[in-house]
Amino acid sequence: MTHKKHPQGLALSLGATSIAAALAIGSSAVYAQENETCDNTSSAECAAQSSDEAIELIKIHGIRHSIYRVNKSGDPRRLADLVDTPQTISVLTQDQIQESGKTDLQEILAAQSGVTLGTGENGNAFGDRYIIRGHEARSDVFVDGLRDPGMTTRESFATERVEITKGPSSTFAGRGSSGGAVNSITKKASTSYNFGRVDLSAGSDDYFRVTADYNATLTDNAAVRINALTADETKPGRDRIERERDGLQLSGVYEATDALSFIADVYYLDAKDRPDLGSYFDRDARQPIRDIVVYAQDEDFLESEVNTFTLRTNYWITDEVRLYNATRTGKTENGYITTGARGTNRDASDPVAPGAATITLSTHQGWQEVDYFTTQFNLFVNPVVLGQTHQLVFGLEYTDESVDNGVYSIAYGNEGNCMVSGRGGVSQGYCALDGDGNAVANVGGLMNRSFTKDSTDALFDIETVSVYIMDTVKVAENVDVFFGIRQDSFDYSNDTTSRSGDLLYQFSDSMYNGHLGVVYEVAENGNLYATYSTATNINGGESDLGANCGYGGLCGDPTQAAEADPETVENIELGTKWMVFDEQLMATAAIFRMTKGDVMESVGDSYSTLGTLNTGKNRVQGAEFGLSGDIIEGLSVQASASLMSSKVLESYSESNVGLALSNFADRSYYVQLRYQPNETFAFGGDYSYQSEMYGGQPDTAAGYDADAGQYSIVVPSYAVVNLFANYYVNEKLTVRVNIGNAFDEEYWTAAYRSGSFMYLGDGRNFRATINYEF
Repeated sequence: MTHKKHPQGLALSLGATSIAAALAIGSSAVYAQENETCDNTSSAECAAQSSDEAIELIKIHGIRHSIYRVNKSGDPRRLADLVDTPQTISVLTQDQIQESGKTDLQEILAAQSGVTLGTGENGNAFGDRYIIRGHEARSDVFVDGLRDPGMTTRESFATERVEITKGPSSTFAGRGSSGGAVNSITKKASTSYNFGRVDLSAGSDDYFRVTADYNATLTDNAAVRINALTADETKPGRDRIERERDGLQLSGVYEATDALSFIADVYYLDAKDRPDLGSYFDRDARQPIRDIVVYAQDEDFLESEVNTFTLRTNYWITDEVRLYNATRTGKTENGYITTGARGTNRDASDPVAPGAATITLSTHQGWQEVDYFTTQFNLFVNPVVLGQTHQLVFGLEYTDESVDNGVYSIAYGNEGNCMVSGRGGVSQGYCALDGDGNAVANVGGLMNRSFTKDSTDALFDIETVSVYIMDTVKVAENVDVFFGIRQDSFDYSNDTTSRSGDLLYQFSDSMYNGHLGVVYEVAENGNLYATYSTATNINGGESDLGANCGYGGLCGDPTQAAEADPETVENIELGTKWMVFDEQLMATAAIFRMTKGDVMESVGDSYSTLGTLNTGKNRVQGAEFGLSGDIIEGLSVQASASLMSSKVLESYSESNVGLALSNFADRSYYVQLRYQPNETFAFGGDYSYQSEMYGGQPDTAAGYDADAGQYSIVVPSYAVVNLFANYYVNEKLTVRVNIGNAFDEEYWTAAYRSGSFMYLGDGRNFRATINYEF
């Protein structure tokens, strides 16, 4: 590794310099130091703080000390340190993510407390679907503070850290963000250092992964950084379920003057999977079917291709006034054909085994193309008013999102191998079990499908202009106030084809949201806080569902949809945050109550526009706890716990009142520990627990059997343990071993509302990684 001193007086570009280098080699000391300085000071002060001392800290620590805590959010609009921010925010660092052995964003978030996974409507396999504090968040995923629209596979090879904000965040995020939002911070080029790193991994289940991270300075004012990925594996415990990833991010920085800098990056990801819809729920046994045969068809696929270009401009107008712009254009292409399974009996007319129990297979499919453009301007000003210094952020944002959804035309090359009854009567079906209850030979070739891309069934477009203002001010020696308001004005259209026919939805509206927080410093290392925040959701805000009222699609006919009020969310949170153990460990605790009103509810079969508008109301309340940082020298921790309850308060159906929300876990815990007894060895692991939850449609009551007095579909509770160990061979070479799901727990992460499929977690797996720096 070689180092280059930053030119005197040259402004750092939003932390892209020492942050990028520090993360690349794992220096917690430099990371903490940089984060405390450069976002909110003048350009001259910022440059002065990029010192030889920081470089020396990197030389001393290197990769041998991992980062489990950061001081500031990666969102430049969040000006205060995390410990002084009146909201629950969990930050997952690059070191923590890598040592956990997790790579896709879905598996990273699934382990966190307060976050659960959901399934798509009718087997919709598009990418990632998250639920935060009981509320849908699949459209509330951001990259560097800009919304990442559509449903896609998201990888971590170019990710510096992941931030999970709990509670409504519409002042920052715009529409949605009812339960919170996810923001991935990407790796960026730096002019401060030259470095390179390659990680080569191999393991059980045909696991193979190579990542490269190389930063090179071109001149004193310009640098490039390359992050590359290629990976391939079989899902642990599920033969023939495959995952393949190829990715590339090219980032460049140019510091034109002491006051003006640019960071640009191009991102590409190609993900190709053979997906698995897992098991299904046995209503008689009241549990999912265990050890289900791998029934995926040979032609099944889930593909996602992502292309984006982002340009960030940072300009110090004066030493106290800064203008920051982030602009992105992107295109995502998704498609899937996947197989579902359900338990049934062969019909009495079946020639092989009349009445025998079996598993029949079904087809689920669709494609999606996403085009979007967004630009966000932030003006940072620090005026003194009545003797108080205000940290003001004035924002203007424009976003245009277009999502084309469609279907495939599918032909079946093989005839069915059994007779089963269904909605349309008795017909040929595809049974994964023979007459004796054993898996049929060549189950993967049972259907022998062929397909072509067919027409669209929903053309979604939303154009939004947003303005906002935020203020952070110290009103007394030990009292800080945070305030923000935002207006989002949008033009919405959705040209849909469904069972209700062809319908064109068009309407415009404006939404208003805000937050107000107060932090009271009770000691030098601790505070109490109170915060109030809001969020709004529009009718049909989910881009992948067209006029299917269930799962977030449009409810009502075009006239009704235009007249509907947006769903509203209000959150009250009281908390405390402390820096303990020589301020190396941050400890947090909070209680909260979120109330969502004017909820749009679906009725009937949920595949039509039939629904009721603004008839629902629900509440989620509970407590959250967190720890991040170093307990003692050599012992690091990242932990969180969520204890929550949910309840439907109002509904078009009185039978729903009092029920819990679907896909909601009352209790969830996550803890990751790392212990380093000496300079050559470190070991640790993580533990995640999720209590049972119940299947149903998002943001509404879980399915309930009133006659039996119990919830219809149950996702059992589970606990998963993962282990890792690092051996530092020398200054350049490190070896890491990971054991995933060490006790080989069979567990399920989500259930479809009918229980016809339940996602399976990964089985036990072993991986070894060699890291080489140059």
